[in-house]
Amino acid sequence: MTARAATRPVGTVTRGTTNPNRLRRMDRWIAATHGAELRRAADPVAIDLGYGAAPWTAVELLGRLRGVAPRARVVGVEIEPARVVAARPYEREGLAFRHGGFEIPVPQRPLLVRAANVLRQYDEGEVAAVWERLCARLAPSGPGTRGGLLVEGTCDEIGRRHVWVALGPEGPRTVTFATRLSSLERPSDLAERLPKALIHRNVPGEPVHAFLRDFDRAWAAAAPYASYGARQRWIRAVRDLTADWPVTDAPARWRQGEVTVAWRALAPRTV
Repeated sequence: MTARAATRPVGTVTRGTTNPNRLRRMDRWIAATHGAELRRAADPVAIDLGYGAAPWTAVELLGRLRGVAPRARVVGVEIEPARVVAARPYEREGLAFRHGGFEIPVPQRPLLVRAANVLRQYDEGEVAAVWERLCARLAPSGPGTRGGLLVEGTCDEIGRRHVWVALGPEGPRTVTFATRLSSLERPSDLAERLPKALIHRNVPGEPVHAFLRDFDRAWAAAAPYASYGARQRWIRAVRDLTADWPVTDAPARWRQGEVTVAWRALAPRTV
C-alpha cells in the first residue's frame, strides 16, 4: 500500500446540503444529555463530521456546547477539500477544520462525534461498519464516565423533524425523535427522517414500524389534549407509550417535542 493510499480519507463525498440552525434540536439534546461528560473532561473535543458546503453547523455546535462546557473544542471534518478551504476563515479559538472522513483525523479520542445527514446517502448495508469504525474512535468509558458519544441521524432542510441514534463506545444506545410540534400532523410523519439504519425497516413486522403505529394510536387517543396545545397532546401520547415501549427520557425532554427510546426496542430484525 502506498503512503498516499494509507492517508486517503475514508468515505465518499456527499451533497453537502446545509442551512443555519438546521441541527438545533440535535445540539440542544446533546448539550442536555452529554454536557456533564464534556464538563468533566480536561480537553473535551467534539467532531462535526461531514459539516457540508458551509461551516454553519460547526460554528453553532461550538456555541451550544460552550454554553454547558466552556472548555469544549469543535473540529469540523469534511472529505471534500474545497469545503475545508472555504471554512478556514471561520476558524477561531476552539474551532478548527480538517480534511478527512470516518477515520477522524485528530490525535485525541473525541468525546463527541456528530454525523448529521451523512449516512443518509450510503447503503443500509454500510451503516454497521461505519458505526463500528466511529465508535472505536470515541473516548473510552471508565470509572465515572460513559465515554464518548456518536450521534448519527437525519433531519429535514430546516430542522423541523429529526431522528437520530446515539451510540457509545459499546455500540447503539437510544433513538430520539424530535420535531417542531406545531408542524406535526401525526408522529409517523417523522418516518421520512429515520436514519439509514432504520428507514428501510419501516415495514410491517419490524419494531420501528410497530413503534410508529403505536405512537400514532397514542396521538389519536390524546386528541382531547389538543385544546391545551400540541405540547400537551405530545406529552400525553408519550406518557401512554411508556406502558409498552422503553422510553428513556422524562417529561422535561418531552416538552421539547422529543422522545427517546432504547435502541434494543427498535433495532432491525435480523434476516
